[in-house]
Amino acid sequence: MFQNLQERNLTFDMVFFRILKFISRSPCGNYRLMVGTDSQVHCDRTVFITGIVIQNEGKGAWACIRKHIIPRKMLHLHERISYETSLTEQVVSLFTIERKNEIIDLILPYIYHGATFTMEGHLDIGIGKRNKTREFVKEMVSRMESMGVEPKIKPDAFVASSYANRYTK
Repeated sequence: MFQNLQERNLTFDMVFFRILKFISRSPCGNYRLMVGTDSQVHCDRTVFITGIVIQNEGKGAWACIRKHIIPRKMLHLHERISYETSLTEQVVSLFTIERKNEIIDLILPYIYHGATFTMEGHLDIGIGKRNKTREFVKEMVSRMESMGVEPKIKPDAFVASSYANRYTK
């Protein structure tokens, strides 16, 4: 189940309908469909939040999250990053070819008027020298690429590192 500030208990079908509705309001826009996961280790559990954001660049966005709790502390960084990526992959896989085609069918008549659509997988990892996750970048990026989505890492992975992060606390 997914939720946002206005709604709770959203099925993925309901989420997808809201994405289609958001795009259909202005099908001539520049759309980015972004999915990303972040996690936080608490004293007795690890909380994972996966965010879905559809953004019409410069003109607003619609977003929701899904919470997943593991009832133990996941202290190994690679395990946690890999699980975050798996949860992102899980949600990305819900956007089947048929569903992506529904989105494209809304936008396609407006391509020559500047409409665009991309799908991104946001990974809460980075390549900075001080970033402990830098050794996992190649592995996680290739996992996103194998699913046909454009991988984004910090500082461009704001769905994972900012939006989802806000709800892991």
